[in-house]
Amino acid sequence: MFGFRSKPKNSTPKDPGAAPAAEKPSLFTRLRKQLNRGDSWLTYDLANLVPGGRIDDAVLDELETRLITADVGVETTERILGGLRKKVARNELSDLNALLAALRSSLLEVISPAEKPLIIEPQIVPFAILVVGVNGAGKTTTIGKLARQMKLHGMKVMLAAGDTFRAAAVEQLQVWGQRNEVPVIAQASGADPAAVVFDAMQAAKARGIDVLIADTAGRLHTQSNLMDELKKVKRVMGRVDPLAPHEVLLVLDASQGQNALQQARLFNEALGVTGIALTKLDGTAKGGIVFAIASELKLPLRYIGIGESAEDFSEFEAEAFVDALLKQT
Repeated sequence: MFGFRSKPKNSTPKDPGAAPAAEKPSLFTRLRKQLNRGDSWLTYDLANLVPGGRIDDAVLDELETRLITADVGVETTERILGGLRKKVARNELSDLNALLAALRSSLLEVISPAEKPLIIEPQIVPFAILVVGVNGAGKTTTIGKLARQMKLHGMKVMLAAGDTFRAAAVEQLQVWGQRNEVPVIAQASGADPAAVVFDAMQAAKARGIDVLIADTAGRLHTQSNLMDELKKVKRVMGRVDPLAPHEVLLVLDASQGQNALQQARLFNEALGVTGIALTKLDGTAKGGIVFAIASELKLPLRYIGIGESAEDFSEFEAEAFVDALLKQT
């Protein structure tokens, strides 16, 4: 599940709490069912729009409408369809199958550059991940799932409860810590988040922790004072390790559509986001925001989530995502 510069410490990881069960369909197989409640929303009924098998501007106009209404965005939609329009003008798309093949290629061209797994550098101890995002995006749950997967890869993990303004957030993180048997550094409700993360950095360094994952409050991206506090947390981490945080992971709620894109722009401007985890793709029914993020932000899309369970969280795979979207096997 992770990119490593060296082999995992445990080559055959086992989840001690896992019970034998029937093999579950892959995440992208389940994603296909979520994105396509029936037929593919993008290619459904296109055959009826191709009179005599001829691909024309009317067909591309219909695709344009579907992409824009699926949160792909105008700019990214034009990028996807630009090459197809040229092919139509040159009569290079002879039938529907040719159109679908060209569409798949255009979609992959947009999102393939975003497929960049998070690399945990083993010589950096601890490898510090700062997790940010707005309220309700799923930061704490994402942290718990990340911790679980890293531990299954034989890594020593520690969590930092930097969301000190919401008592439930600390408790939720502690539950994930207990579930995954990883330590959680926390202080009383209302404590300085920077102080909590600083203590966690020092503790992780002293204990030889491989990965420290720091939670933060659900910052409203429009409130500059709260963004300033996140900048303070980032600076404090740098006092322990000048290169920390080694990853600034932004958690976005896919169901927020274009608003999630705006959140990403502002967080990136303030903190220098290095990776994105896109949650709640099961709630979008379409998932077009993936293309907008990849095309307009040029940021690595590290992980996607389609549900609450640990199995509903995975590294992003561009080809599997596009095939899920187009309902190809």
